[in-house]
Amino acid sequence: MGVEFAKKAGTYAKINVMNNAISWFEIPANDLERATRFYETVFGVSLAVMDMPNIRMRMFPLNDMMTQVGGAVVDSGGFHKPSATDGPLIYLNGNPDLQLVLDKVEAAGGQILVPKMEISPEYGYMAVILDTEGNRIGLHSVPGGA
Repeated sequence: MGVEFAKKAGTYAKINVMNNAISWFEIPANDLERATRFYETVFGVSLAVMDMPNIRMRMFPLNDMMTQVGGAVVDSGGFHKPSATDGPLIYLNGNPDLQLVLDKVEAAGGQILVPKMEISPEYGYMAVILDTEGNRIGLHSVPGGA
């Protein structure tokens, strides 16, 4: 966490600032192998296997767990449940161009719920997909992506 100062009522107050609002995410899967193929195909990455006694995970690649946001597709035997309507909506990184990711979704077995649209010139683009497990997943790309 970083520290910044904010002006409040004529004085400056010290506030803690998080580098990332999210530190870890888990995407539920009923069929972990199918979900792994979907995310590896759509994002062009290899997910790392991490199995424990009560949960099987396929982790998205990252270089530094201390400074980057990590996450995994998980089969927890029912603790996590896929949903197209309930629960939080996470946004995965679609940089540099969100359309390159969207172009792979349907062929990989997913569905586009909200096509690419500009949020604003300052905040870039977003879309929402439905993965092979029935989860709605947001996608975001920063400004400058086509």
